[in-house]
Order: sequence, then C-alpha cells, then structure tokens
Amino acid sequence: MEKIWLKSYEPTVPHSIDYPKKPLYEIFKETAERFPDNAAISFMGREFTYRELLALIDAFAAALEGLGIKKGDRVAIHLPNCSQFPIVYYGALAIGAVVVPCNPMYVARELSHQLNNSGSTTIITMTRFYELVKEIQPETKLKNIIVTNIKDYFPGMLRFLYTVVKEKKEGDRVKIAAGDHSFLDLMKAYSGKKPSPVKVAPGDRALLMYTGGSTGVAKGAVLLHSNILANALQVKAWCSDLEEGKEVFLAVLPFFHSYGMTTVMNLPLFSGCKVVMQPRFVLADVLKTIDKEKPTLFPGVPTMYVAINNAPDLDKHDVKSIRVCISGAAPLPIEVQQQFEKNTGGKLVEGYGLSEASPVTHANPIYGKSIIGSIGLPIPDTEVKIMDLETGEKELPVGEVGEMCVRGPQVMEGYHEMPDETEHSLRDGWLYTGDIGKLDEEGYTYIVDRKKDMVIAGGYNIYPRDIEEVLFTHPKIMEAAVAGVVDPYRGETLKAFVVLKEGEQLTEEEVIEFCKKNLAAYKVPKLVEFRAELPKTMVGKVLRRVLKEEEEKKAAEQKAGN
Repeated sequence: MEKIWLKSYEPTVPHSIDYPKKPLYEIFKETAERFPDNAAISFMGREFTYRELLALIDAFAAALEGLGIKKGDRVAIHLPNCSQFPIVYYGALAIGAVVVPCNPMYVARELSHQLNNSGSTTIITMTRFYELVKEIQPETKLKNIIVTNIKDYFPGMLRFLYTVVKEKKEGDRVKIAAGDHSFLDLMKAYSGKKPSPVKVAPGDRALLMYTGGSTGVAKGAVLLHSNILANALQVKAWCSDLEEGKEVFLAVLPFFHSYGMTTVMNLPLFSGCKVVMQPRFVLADVLKTIDKEKPTLFPGVPTMYVAINNAPDLDKHDVKSIRVCISGAAPLPIEVQQQFEKNTGGKLVEGYGLSEASPVTHANPIYGKSIIGSIGLPIPDTEVKIMDLETGEKELPVGEVGEMCVRGPQVMEGYHEMPDETEHSLRDGWLYTGDIGKLDEEGYTYIVDRKKDMVIAGGYNIYPRDIEEVLFTHPKIMEAAVAGVVDPYRGETLKAFVVLKEGEQLTEEEVIEFCKKNLAAYKVPKLVEFRAELPKTMVGKVLRRVLKEEEEKKAAEQKAGN
C-alpha cells in the first residue's frame, strides 16, 4: 500500500531519518561530551551533570568487568526509577552485556521465571528487595548480586534523615551476605576507572525486554542497540520543536518498561536534556516536582493526566511549563485531553507502542491534526498495514478491519529462545501486533479491539491467564476466569469469576489476599464474584467475552437506574 499517512505529517517532521551506526553507550558518551556541564539527571533534589554521570557509568562498567562479566552476559536491573538506574543500564551496555529490566513489583515466582528464562548471572537490586532475591537465588543462575540503597545518591541532609527516620521501616536496612556486593563500595573501588574497550556493534543485542503474550507467558523481546537508538530518534523527530540541551523531562514512567526506557530515559539522555525522576506516581510529589523543576515534556499514561486534572489543589501549582505530552498504554478520553491542555496550555496527544517495537510505532501529530480515538500516524520510517484475520496473508484496503502489522528499524529481532512465537509474530520483516485495527483515508490508525483477552489497568498490560493460573492453585477453587471490567479511573479493573469445589467456602477478601501473596500488586483482582458455573464453548473453553458482556450490561442497567 502507498504510505498514505505521510501526507498527514506535520511539515517539520521528516519522513525518514539517518541513524548513526553506533551502539547506545557511544551515543550517550558523545552527548555527554557535547553537554558536559548540563544537568543530566535529578532525583530527590540531587543532580548530576553529563560529565559526572559519564564518570559514574564508566566506573560501574569497570566494576562489572572486574566481576568477570563479559560481552553477551545477562545483567538484570531490578530497580525503580532512581539515579542508579541509568548508571547501571549504560554501564552494562558499555561492556556489551545484555540488559534484562525487571519489574520491582514482581513476586518471587515472576522474578524467578524472568531470571531463569533470560539466563541472567548478575542482578543489581535494591536493599528492600534483597531478601526476595536471596530467596530465589538457588533456583537461578545468579552469581553476582549487587545491592544498592535508595538513599545512596540522596543529598546529604535528606540521606541523614532517611537513615534515621525511614530506612528501617522501608526495609532498606539489611546486612549483605558474604560474596554479594554493595553498589557504593564497588563504585568507590572503581572510581575514576574506565572499562577496557569492547567492540559493540549496532546489530548486537542490547536488551531482553519481557512482555506478556496472549497466553500470559512472559516472553523476552530481543532488542538490538540499533532498535533502541532508532526508536529514541524517531520519537525525537516527532517532537519537532524539541531543543537539545534545553528540555526538562518528567520521568514518572518506569525505566524498566520499554515506554519509559525510550521516552523518558534514552530520548532525553541522547539529547543533552535533563531527566527528573520519580520512583512512582504519587500525585502530591509529582505536583511539587512540576512546581520546582518546571518540566517541559511529560510522557505518561491517561491515569496520570486524570489524577492531575482532578487534583483538589491544582490551582496552587504551576503546571504551565508542560509543553508536550504523549500518552500511551491505554485509550485517552477526549475530556481528559481537553482538560489537561486547558490546565497546562500544552499539547497532549495519544500514541501507541508495544515492547516488541522498542516500543513506539504511532503517535498523533503534536501540533497538527490529532484525532481522539485514533492512535495517530506511523512515526518516521515506520510502515503499517492491515491484514485479514483469517490467514494474515491478505492486505486489506482502507476502512476494513483486520490485524495491524508494523515494520520499521525499531522492531525486535525476535523472542528469546521462542522460535515458534517469533515465526508467528514476525513475517517478512512485519510485526503482527495481535491488535485489531483499521486505517482511514488520511493514514490515521484506529485500534478496534485489543489483543485477545488482554486487560489494561492503570497503564499496565495484564494477561488474565497469569492470574487464573494462580487462582487454580488454591485448594478450594475448582475453576476461575479473569476479565477486565470498565473502571472510570483505571480504564479497566480486574474481576475474578470463581467456581468453588463442592462443599467449600471462601470469601472475596480471602481470594484477594491469596492473590496478593502470589502476584504483583497491579495484577491482583479488585473484584471477585462466586458462580455455580462459567460460560463455555462446546469444547469447554471459558468465554471471557460473555463475562465482559454481562458486566457491561449490568453497568448499563445500573447507570440507567441511577
């Protein structure tokens, strides 16, 4: 198909980009040399310049080398957003290691699977997660455990106050076992040192970015240095008025997620801009940070913008510095967009991505025509086509609904050690997204339906089977199904439909408590309904679609009754 979307581009956005043939560390190093005295990162009030950050990255890379880590070895990063994250990320990449970002919210079972599947031999973790890592170490290949405390790079007085008031309560006062390593001790030992030169090519593997599948089995998307660099530069080109060395990015999106990694870590740090980090979204903290740091770009998810719009004391905060926001991970309601733009005077547009594409493939024009309900246009050097749902081999014309497929330099190499999944998802260079969509005459793409059964709640992609497998392990539960039900704040919320074994009794609270012990907090169902049976097909497959339809009907009746 002709690239019809190009005619809808803003005049200032290029159709194609010339990508440097360099690995990620080299790109960062060159940026640091161009903007040595610019603030690179800020966390809890402490800033590091690009010169200082590069020195810390080099020291950590040398420390990894000193521990015997070589090119191709897997290094897991098990941290929230903090100053340590970019240090260990670029430090590992500098010596050609493959980074494995891990969600700090994972419970033992989930983290163990990711470490084992990736073959990680080294992990950088936080003191508060240290016991969890030690618990699962015997069932993994972990040889090196490097432990950092959230306070390690706090400013002096705040560090002192944290030590006295919060450290013990937060679980950060731990004794590191013999053979494990203190992050700060390593950094002191290797201060001023640099790693040995390692030949890292743009086509080398940089990351194993884990993503759920429609089956709920976590898969490692293999992202190359060239994939990740391309996506950062594609998003940069889309933000056509971005000024190198001058912008301030608010980094609330987690760096361990591909969306946060690209839009609020790599993009600004390849552009000489400042990254202001928040470990998680806490409304009061975010508003105070906006007041103080005056961010100009704030990529996020709809729930963040909803929370800011509804802040009771918003008029006491100055949010007018925010110029550009690209929203992802869930549909952006028009009321949210309009209210946020009114509050800030900036632009908020919807985009789209998936981990397999580093992740951004689409966005609405920032200053051009933005269509609510659309994910926008393919970004530079990205193509889209709609294929028939039956065979996936016939390209459909404008307006027809089918599976959305994308192609571009940001698309992954494949899934780690999953040849069948790779063959199914990647065909002739095209990534079959599993999302059902259509194109209009101007090249705007619309998602009609999401990946089969996937739930997006609070910006997280959640796969029902993941939760169902945990519910099935409960001795009193015979059958279970999980579906997303409409929630005005989170977009969707999780509801578990449970059939008990004969004669057994359970309460909603007991089911939720059981899930809390076995799942990351964002995967825990908020609602539980006990049923005598579940709707099924003739062959016995549970019909989640019917459960969702029933919930929608109930919600509509309730609304009509009110």
